[in-house]
Amino acid sequence: MSAMPDTITVTYKVPKRRHPVLAFIVQQPLGAAGLGIIILMILGAIFAPWVAPYDPLAVDYANLLAPPSLEHLLGTDNFGRDVLSRIIHGSQTALAVGFLSSLIGSSIGAMIGVASAYFGGRTDMIIQRLMDIILAFPIIVLALAVVSVLGKNVILGIDWNLIIAIGLPMVPKVARVVRSSALAIREMPYIDAARTAGFSHPRIILRHIVPNVTAPYLIMLTAFVGQAILLEASLSFLGLGVTEPTPAWGLMLSGSAIDFYQQAPWMIVFPGVAISLAVFAFNLFGDSLRDWLDPKIKL
Repeated sequence: MSAMPDTITVTYKVPKRRHPVLAFIVQQPLGAAGLGIIILMILGAIFAPWVAPYDPLAVDYANLLAPPSLEHLLGTDNFGRDVLSRIIHGSQTALAVGFLSSLIGSSIGAMIGVASAYFGGRTDMIIQRLMDIILAFPIIVLALAVVSVLGKNVILGIDWNLIIAIGLPMVPKVARVVRSSALAIREMPYIDAARTAGFSHPRIILRHIVPNVTAPYLIMLTAFVGQAILLEASLSFLGLGVTEPTPAWGLMLSGSAIDFYQQAPWMIVFPGVAISLAVFAFNLFGDSLRDWLDPKIKL
């Protein structure tokens, strides 16, 4: 009889981890589709002077209200301006206002939410009551009031008062979401250990709480970009946002477009499609990012 081996060697192959971007595409195909649309919008905004077939401000009286054709793929408006060129250049306004207002509103809301959860007590009660007051106003009404009071403040081609008006309604929503996450983190043993060690409040907040609320912050930041684009279009439609002759999607839906919607429906249809597609893409990406970053859903 042959002797049995003293040891048994077991070999196994460790599965190769996917790149995070590839993993997101595989696990969240709808979110990946939304991200693809967002990337195309960003590239179109960056390279608008080279991508757009015409100058968005150029007036061509020989082609007033021209229907879609090979010369003008999406037609022209009542001044003979190319609709496609204005939509491409309008993405610059939409993305700039959308990203900046969402960044400012979400960042302020995150700071308020973390401070409210960490200090608690009377501080938390006062902050939350202020957030309730802001939430009591409809978003569009609050934005209209802020724009009407502040007026216009254009710096570097951007109306910062408009960005503040759009970002303000986002503050209480982000503050509540971040606060709920920070409340759970505040009760963790390592937070008590940091307090016992004598660390200052700013150090505990910045080193131990803020990094752990980054995921909900990023999710809210992404989701609110679409809402900011829609709100900017609404304010421009009402005449309180971007003004002529600046290309803006909401502005293309108002004014003379209303007078010529029967004769030239492309003046309203294509800007409306651009707004809907942008909001849809950011909502898809935001929802998918939430599902991808949430460990409970992953399980």
